[in-house]
This record gives sequence, C-alpha cells and structure tokens, in this order.
Amino acid sequence: MNNDENKVDGIILVTSEAEEFLNPRQEISYRSHRRELCEWMLSLGKDPEKANGYSYTTAKNRMNRLDLFYRFVWEQEGRYVQDLTTDHADSWMRFLAKQDYKESTKCHYQKAAQTLFKWKRWERGTDTEWEPVIEYSDPSTQYQPRDYLTKKDRRKLRDAAMSYGSVPHYNSVTPEEREKWKTYLAQRFQKPKDEVVKKDWLKANSFKYTSMIHVALDAGLRPCEVGNAKVRWVDTSNGVLRIPREESSKNRENWTVALKPETVSILKQWIEERKQRDKYNGREPLWLTKYGNRYDKDSFRTVFRNIAEEADLDLENRDLTPYSIRHSTATYITDEAGLAVAAEQCRHKSRRTTEKYVHSSVDRQEDAVDKID
Repeated sequence: MNNDENKVDGIILVTSEAEEFLNPRQEISYRSHRRELCEWMLSLGKDPEKANGYSYTTAKNRMNRLDLFYRFVWEQEGRYVQDLTTDHADSWMRFLAKQDYKESTKCHYQKAAQTLFKWKRWERGTDTEWEPVIEYSDPSTQYQPRDYLTKKDRRKLRDAAMSYGSVPHYNSVTPEEREKWKTYLAQRFQKPKDEVVKKDWLKANSFKYTSMIHVALDAGLRPCEVGNAKVRWVDTSNGVLRIPREESSKNRENWTVALKPETVSILKQWIEERKQRDKYNGREPLWLTKYGNRYDKDSFRTVFRNIAEEADLDLENRDLTPYSIRHSTATYITDEAGLAVAAEQCRHKSRRTTEKYVHSSVDRQEDAVDKID
C-alpha cells in the first residue's frame, strides 16, 4: 500500500501498533473509519454548526490518543471492535486512573474520547451522551461552571411554559378581535387566514411545551431523554416516570423518577390532547416536533431558548443551556434531600457523577451569610 494512503495531511490512520491486532480486512475497515473521523475533525470537529474544525495539532494528537483507546478495547475484548461504546470509554477512564500519568494527560485522553462520541452524534445520528464515571480536568485551566437556573429562574420558566404561545379563548373575544387573532394564527401555523378554524385556537393553547418543560425541570431531563421519552414511561397514578433499562440513556438501570403534582396534572392534559393529534397515531414518543420528528439536542435547545426568552431570562450575559435545567435540578435536590436522592432522580449510577452537576446554590449562600457575624 502507498504510504500516503495511510495518512490524512500527514496524520497516520493505521499505526504499526494497531496493525498487530488487525487482519487485512479489518485493517481496511479501520483505515476507512479513521479517515472519515480525521477529515471530520479537521473540517467540522470543533464547531460543526459553524463548519469550524480543530487545528491540525489538536486533530493529530486526538487521533493518536484515540488509537490508544481502540487498542485498549481490542486487548480487553480479545477481538477487533470498531463501534466503541460509553462503557468502553468508562473502562478506559478506570484504567487511566491507575496509571502514573499527570492529571492533564488523563484529561487529554478523555477529551479525545469525547470527540469520538461527538462525531458519532453528528455524523452517525446516534444520541450517545457520555458522562464519564471519572472526570479528569486540566489543572492549567481554571474551570468555570456553566450557569444553572436559580429557584426564581425555575419558577419563571414554569410560568412562561404555561403562557408561551397562548391565545384568548375563541368565545371570549369580539368579532373584531377574533379577526386579529386569526391573522396571528394564520402566520403562526403557516396557513391561509380563511382556513383558520376553531381547532387551531385549541392547538395554540397546547400543553405540549408546558408538559415538556415541567417534566424536564422535575426530572432533570437530558436533551436526548426528551427525544427518547415515551408515553408508557408516564405513571400518573403514582406521580412518576418509569424509565426501563433498555430505554434509559445509559442502558444500565431501571429508573423511577418523581414528578410534582402540578406536573402530573399537566401531563394528563397533554396525553389526552396528544390522542387528538394525527401525527402521534401509532407512535410511542411522548413529544414530537412540528415536523413529526423526535426531539434532539438542537430542537430541544430551540424550545428552551424560546421559553427562556418568554420568561425574560438573560440569555446574552449568562451561559444558559438546556443542561442548566439538569444542573439546577441536581443542585436543589441535593440541597433538600442529599446527594443520594439527587443521583437517583437524575439517573446517575455514581454519586461522583452527580457531584459535578451540583453548584453551591445562591439560596444556601444567602442562608450562610445570614448566620455569620
């Protein structure tokens, strides 16, 4: 084989160390896989939405570190594996914990693995979100946690979800006002004004976004869990979500997640409304986009931002994302009931994972300040 065929801009695809594990067919497959990953890193990897790739040096280093990751898995499994999982990554992190490496080195290995799962989400359409069982950080960079939602923010978000997109009752407005609202609804639903009917008024006051935000706040839903959520998860009689192991994001445990009575009431309304929507006929997802697709991190982020704007939260000067919901849920449940309960509610097998989500809440800081001289 021509030596240049084994490189992308000088970055080696199949190392001599990897060749020792591979037969000729596996070598071809691995090379093709690595080429696709490497080209993506260079052209899109840093910020796929803006078509911004990693620097040459970063891509080269991460490709080299990923080669070590693959060889580690092959040795552990005793065979060639191309589709690495988050369990493989967690095994690698445990292995690294026992090695006499600098914390910064372990952090670089972890970032390389995170890049692999990022590529799989963008290019392969997987919903793989990896939350490492052991998290390494680079001591040379000071970590600034993302903003989480305060209790006031959370209440504002709940209230905004109740009012977002709502219109007056059809019978509560005058004929003149009704014409103005029909114009609004025609624009909103992208249909001719003369085709706007009474059913569209009910649709405008849907419980869909209200239920989505309330459940996300109670359960600390990951964006992928919003898309994965199914009607059969909802147990309104007992006020919980029941997430079976095979449908959980980590595929590790059966989870029972508590919901507020307010949220249960809203979910009941949504499930009844959902039955009247044709696009849900015969389909399991609890929520679908207006195009009939499952929600993903991008579509849920749009919902979050729209309702956060409705709530008048500061999206310009604060780093608020859908994960701010999850971080705040973990923070306040830890405040109220401790780390073990927060880990269960947020579906973390390890409490150590929960710890990285927990912030020192402003409310507790205020209490502490009040108690000192």
